[in-house]
Amino acid sequence: MQNRKIRVALIGQGFMGRAHSNAFAQVKHFYDVPFDIERAVICARDRSRLEATAATWGWREIETDWRAVVSRKDIDLVDVAVPNALHAPISIAAAEAGKIVLCEKPLAVSAEEGARIVEAARGVPNMVWFNYRRAPAVVFARRLIDEGRIGRVFHYRASYLQQSGNDPTRPPSWKTQRALAGSGVIGDLLSHVVDTAMYLNGPIREVTALTETFAPGRDVDDAAIALVRFANGSVGSLEASRYGVGCRNRNTFEIQGERGMIRFNLENLNHLEFYDACEPRNVQGARSILVTGPDQPYAGVFWKPGHTIGYEHTFIIALGDFLSALAKGEEYHPSFADAQRVQTVLEAIEKSAQSGQWLPALH
Repeated sequence: MQNRKIRVALIGQGFMGRAHSNAFAQVKHFYDVPFDIERAVICARDRSRLEATAATWGWREIETDWRAVVSRKDIDLVDVAVPNALHAPISIAAAEAGKIVLCEKPLAVSAEEGARIVEAARGVPNMVWFNYRRAPAVVFARRLIDEGRIGRVFHYRASYLQQSGNDPTRPPSWKTQRALAGSGVIGDLLSHVVDTAMYLNGPIREVTALTETFAPGRDVDDAAIALVRFANGSVGSLEASRYGVGCRNRNTFEIQGERGMIRFNLENLNHLEFYDACEPRNVQGARSILVTGPDQPYAGVFWKPGHTIGYEHTFIIALGDFLSALAKGEEYHPSFADAQRVQTVLEAIEKSAQSGQWLPALH
């Protein structure tokens, strides 16, 4: 049977544009899916840079107007990797044109805007690039939880810390402008923290939070800390900062339950720490598990057991799992609806930081 061709249009050529381009180029090297991926067109505003990007990553055409791209009949899938304020107009237009729609996180700049995206995309396959929940260690943590290896959860604590905000030589970007980003570290880093928390520990019921802006004159948050209550009765803390000096890209979580503990740090991508509290006390201790096989998530997709993978593979996995679900006619997660639930929590965190009150995060 001949493979179905999927002709892709990528909107955006920045850091995420490169990560997505690599995933589209590599996915068929690892996943046996009944699709042929054609990198048809890449779209961005800077034509001179665009030509170089297209040549490097194998895009057939370039375009500077996203509106001209999403309406094209020879495009099957639109991938949105642009500043957050443009997620809604592009995603909605693409969905209304009947395209498959992929979108970078966060889904939107507000819960209201996110709801409109979800509604527009009800009839089309969709995905949000929360790539960290596709890291093998994170998927293995979910397996251990589902198997009851940590039992009833008491605490969930997580943080995503970078030090980029403390670099005076770093040029300003759209991520530090509310008009383009919607928020600061809340949408950029805390969105990943919230998505992973809900993937591993279930819905967040209520939050109380504080935010801080350290850079003079900036209109977005540089740091955010939230206390949360989960629907399963556990409590947690979620933190993100661009002023986490000493942390390059420290995305961590620790889950403590009646039967054990799980701990992960993205800077040690291929390992998961597990503590089994059911072992005899004289041999209890956290152990670092290499999660690249055998019998580990995605062990059969990449290299032989013990051979490590990198950051870029999380995007390949996300895309490969999406295409696998698409081939089976199944809904993929995280979908736009999943990302909208994250957006609801982020909005509650931002409003709580303004009011100083506990606020509901379930809608």
